Amino acid sequence: MKKFLLPTTILLGIVSSAFAGDLNTARIDELTGLKGKMNEKEGVYKITFPRSNVKVVVDGWTMPPFMGLGTWAAFTKGAHTEAMVMGDTVLFEDEVNPAMSAAVDNGLNVTALHNHFFFDQPNVFFMHIEGEGTVEKLASAVKKVYETTKAIRGQNAKPAESFLLPGQLSLPEKNSITAAPLNEIFGMQGEAKDGMVKFTIGRPAKMHGVNIEKDMGVNTWAAFAGTDDNAVVDGDFAVTEDELQPVMRSLLKDKINIVAIHQHMTHEEPRIMFFHYWGRGRAKDLANAVKGGFLVGGLLKVSSPLP
Repeated sequence: MKKFLLPTTILLGIVSSAFAGDLNTARIDELTGLKGKMNEKEGVYKITFPRSNVKVVVDGWTMPPFMGLGTWAAFTKGAHTEAMVMGDTVLFEDEVNPAMSAAVDNGLNVTALHNHFFFDQPNVFFMHIEGEGTVEKLASAVKKVYETTKAIRGQNAKPAESFLLPGQLSLPEKNSITAAPLNEIFGMQGEAKDGMVKFTIGRPAKMHGVNIEKDMGVNTWAAFAGTDDNAVVDGDFAVTEDELQPVMRSLLKDKINIVAIHQHMTHEEPRIMFFHYWGRGRAKDLANAVKGGFLVGGLLKVSSPLP
C-alpha cells in the first residue's frame, strides 16, 4: 500500500503544480494591489484583506477582523475560460449598492447578499461574487469593487444610516398613493390599503412533489407608500438562477437598491432565488423601474415599451 500511495502523492503534486501554473498570479497581484497566496493542492490563488478601517461592535464587543471581517477573492483555472473567480466582500450599508453596481458593470455576477451577525454596529453585510473570463478581466473587476468601497469610506469614515439623499424629503406619516396610474403601468389591479398599494405575481414551482405558487410563497411583489411625488417602493423578486443577474441589473440601472439576495426554500423545482429591494422617488418612476424588472424576468406577458 505504501509503495502505491507514494507515487500517487507525487503525481498529485505534479498535477496541482501544473494546474496552478496556468494562472498568472503575478498579474493578479499587480491588478488588485494585493499579495495573494497559492493553495497548491486546490490550484487556487486567493487574495484577502481585513475590513479594519471601520470599528465593528457585535453584541457589545469590538470584533477583530480575524473573527469574520475579511474580504477575499479566489482565482482558479476555468473549465471554459482562462479563469474563474469567487469571493465575498465585507460591506457597510452605504457601500452595498455602489459595490454591487461596480461588480455587475465589470462583468461579475452577484450571487448572495446577507448578514452574518446580529446586534452589529454598524450593520455589516456580505456580498458574494463570481465570474469567468481572463485573469485580466476578473482581477480588474475585483479591483473596481474594492476601489468603490475605498472611495466611499474616503469621503466619510462613518457609514451612512439612511438612504435619504441630501435635500430629499422624508416620507410623510400619512400615505396617499394614487392606485390608478400604477394599476395601468403594471396592467393589473393592485391591492390598496390605507393609502398604500401592493402588486403580487405568483409563479409555479414544485416542492416535495407538491405544486406551490403565490400563496405558498413563490411570488414577486412590490408595495408603494408615501405620496405620488415622494414615495417608497419595497418588495421581493422570485427568480430562477438564470433570471437573477439580468433582473437585478435592470433594477440597479434604475437606481433601485438591492438589500438582500438569498433563498427561501430547499428542494424546490426549479430552484428559486429571492432578492429584496428598496427604492425612493416618484411613485410612477418607481413603478416603471420595477416593471422593467418584471419584463426582464418574463413575469408580465407584455412586450410593449414602458409607459
